Order: sequence, then C-alpha cells, then structure tokens
Amino acid sequence: MAALAGTIALPLPLAAAPLAPAAKVAAPEETGLQTALFAGGCFWGIEAVFSHLRGVHSAVSGYHGGTVRNPSYEDVSDGRTGHAETVRVRYDPRLIRYDQLLRVFFSVGADPTLLNRQGPDVGTQYRSALIPLNETQRRVAQAYLAQLAQSGLWSGPIVTRIEPYRAFYPAEAYHQDFAAANPFHGYIRRWDAPKIEALKRLFPQFYKPAFTRG
Repeated sequence: MAALAGTIALPLPLAAAPLAPAAKVAAPEETGLQTALFAGGCFWGIEAVFSHLRGVHSAVSGYHGGTVRNPSYEDVSDGRTGHAETVRVRYDPRLIRYDQLLRVFFSVGADPTLLNRQGPDVGTQYRSALIPLNETQRRVAQAYLAQLAQSGLWSGPIVTRIEPYRAFYPAEAYHQDFAAANPFHGYIRRWDAPKIEALKRLFPQFYKPAFTRG
C-alpha cells in the first residue's frame, strides 16, 4: 500500500488550494466512451476523485511509463522501473469532456507544482503526468498546462509533464476501488477524503455521491 505518513505535507490545505481555471481550449471529442490516463501521486485518491464524477464509467488504478512488463506494486514502489502510479478513466464526453477532467484533476487531485511527489509520497512513481491517447488530448493538455503556467494561481512553476503513451498495466485487485472499500483507512481519511469533499464543494455540477467501481 502507499505510504501512511511522512514529513512532507501538502503546501496548502485543500480548502485553500487554487481552483484551476476553466480550459480556454475545449476538447472536441467524438461521441462514445473515451479513455484518458492521469498520473498524480498515489492512485487511490486519484481513482476516488474520478469515480465520483458524473459521466465517468470506470476508473482503474495501474502503472504506466516504465520498462518492466506487468510490474507488481513492489516493482514500481522502489522507483527504479520508471512507472508512475496512474489511473485509466473511461468517460462519456457528452457529460464531461477531457478538458473538464483536467480542471478537476488539478483542482482537487494533484498539485502541478510538486516534482516527483504528492502529499506524503515521494519518488518518481508519484510524479504528476498527463498521457494523451490521441491528438485532441495532446493539444488540449499542452494548452491547459500553458494556461496553468500563465494563471498565477500557484507560487511555484508547473512541473506536470506530458508523457507519450507506452503501456498501461492494471494494478493488483486489492488496489482497485480502494477508497470505497476502505473508507476508514488512515491514509484515505487523511489524504483522500478531503479531495472528495473539495470535489463536492468546487464541482457540484459534476460530483455524484455514488462511487463508480472500476
């Protein structure tokens, strides 16, 4: 499982974290379910955020970007394989677009100014990254990161990277839907439950109380 405690804290409490701006470049997506990949620290919380969004049909925790095929959590967590903890999201763009997923991700999911860490978790496996799966996503992601950099909402530089797609490997079964299955887990209560509260407060138009299990 992810680290339960550490000396590194979030730079700002989630209640005071910047609300990312609406994207200036919207995603003109095709009809039908689409897929997107997001890396933003421990996948438990990122999966939980996306699982509480209207229009999301599934969110699966896994590993992306490394050199080992079908890695285990132990392989990834030593930071030497190059993988990042990543969530694969299947969503209906009629209800929520890729650019809107980006806004939610950077508002309540991941701090784009933290390099190779999020919350108490440190290492390249906890880097924040966007992995576009088509040209539309690549263009929208590039435009949005540039918009964040120009917004002045964060005191530090935006370090989230755009990475080319390599291969996504679903994580072990016990990682899937972890926040829903373990709501009283110490890590979930300290680091991830506040993300869901922030999601509910900042994005009532997208928030849904039910957890969509992946």
